[in-house]
Amino acid sequence: MSAFPSKICFYGCGNMGGAMLRGWLAADVAPATFDIIDPVAENLPEGVHLHRSSAALDAGFDVVILGIKPQLLTELAPEIARILNPGATVISILAGTRTDTLSACFPDARIIRLMPNLAAAIGKSPLGVFAPHEDAQQRAEMATLLAPLGAVIWIDDEAHMDAVTALAGSGPAFVYRFIDALTQGGEAAGLPRDVAAQLALAMTEGAAILAATSPETPTDLARRVTSPGGTTAAGLAVLDSGSALNILMTDTLRAARDRGTELAKGDVT
Repeated sequence: MSAFPSKICFYGCGNMGGAMLRGWLAADVAPATFDIIDPVAENLPEGVHLHRSSAALDAGFDVVILGIKPQLLTELAPEIARILNPGATVISILAGTRTDTLSACFPDARIIRLMPNLAAAIGKSPLGVFAPHEDAQQRAEMATLLAPLGAVIWIDDEAHMDAVTALAGSGPAFVYRFIDALTQGGEAAGLPRDVAAQLALAMTEGAAILAATSPETPTDLARRVTSPGGTTAAGLAVLDSGSALNILMTDTLRAARDRGTELAKGDVT
């Protein structure tokens, strides 16, 4: 793979693939770089090449991003393999699907597992990456490719990828629910709902930016906000009672992690 590919194919381009696509376009990668193979994709950016199937394609790709449902991989693998150039890089964003499964489907390809989130669209996604047998040059190439989408975080043990998916991939939904809960709490405390929503969003944005840029840990920052016997201490006493918040998030991430494994096995009940 060159420093940045001249052609990239999304095989399946749903919400996550679409976020990656928009992140690259926002970084001034030319729309013509991207081919999308998806029978139902809608509202794609102008200039990308949309194909409802791969049947009419007579050329292959050096980089293919898999954005299909994990349980469809076995069925669609022969069609995907047909569009791979020799030695192509296959980047999988399929939850729970291991590299040995991907390698069995595409034995001549270089396999990368990637877990982004929707913030890739604005260049702010954590990007958990696992790849077997990568050397320093290959890692540098992958970092160049992914840099417009966010922070590349290499995962050394593939067994951790389901947890990466739960935290980095599913995590934004949990944060959004927390923002909603803050809004509801503010309303219950007497604020008009629109004011509570504005305050919750602005507070969350500022707190996240400060946590990301401060040399202090989130624990230390929380301590700085908290005066003994003050309003913050009263609120934290509720969150910390019986380790309720820690238990809730542990159970939430465990459920998301385990579901990723189930989906890869074809359990869609």
